[in-house]
Amino acid sequence: MARIITLSMHVSLDGYVAGPNGEMDWIKIDDEIFSFVDSKTDEADTALYGRKTYEIMDNYWPTADQKPDAGKHARHHAAWYKSVTKVVLSRTMKSDDPKTRVISENVPEQVRALKEEPGRNILIFGSPGASQVLIEHNLIDEYWLFVNPVAINKGIPLFRQDTLQRLKLVNSHVYASGVIWLHYRKL
Repeated sequence: MARIITLSMHVSLDGYVAGPNGEMDWIKIDDEIFSFVDSKTDEADTALYGRKTYEIMDNYWPTADQKPDAGKHARHHAAWYKSVTKVVLSRTMKSDDPKTRVISENVPEQVRALKEEPGRNILIFGSPGASQVLIEHNLIDEYWLFVNPVAINKGIPLFRQDTLQRLKLVNSHVYASGVIWLHYRKL
């Protein structure tokens, strides 16, 4: 049975995942959302990123649990991040880390092969460019969309105008912050 690729993304009411320059200061994250994310990361043994998101994550998570103010989420996610295989979609990046694999060519074919390898689920956190490539090639199986109560009116969209995605709502949850989690599965 093929592994499931799940995209976890914060999105504005008007469908953007970041501002024009990558701004994400409009995203609401709190302990309630962190607790949910922590429960879901345990179901995955692979994290898939675009290069920019990977660099942000790799600069933070390997030592996040060592900071004096590290909370429960930081300790949990740092441990998860250090234990999982990281797959990075990048034409320019190289890696000597045995836990980091770079896919630079034939992305759709290599991601399909990755899905067939033994293991648990594959999670994509953020990475709008990489996500759009996978959406275009129909490689995302599930979407966890955290819809934030804000319209930003411009920026980087989750879905390009030329992609049609037929999805089925599987679950939803309204957080106290006003963020709504929508769990969709590809039809």
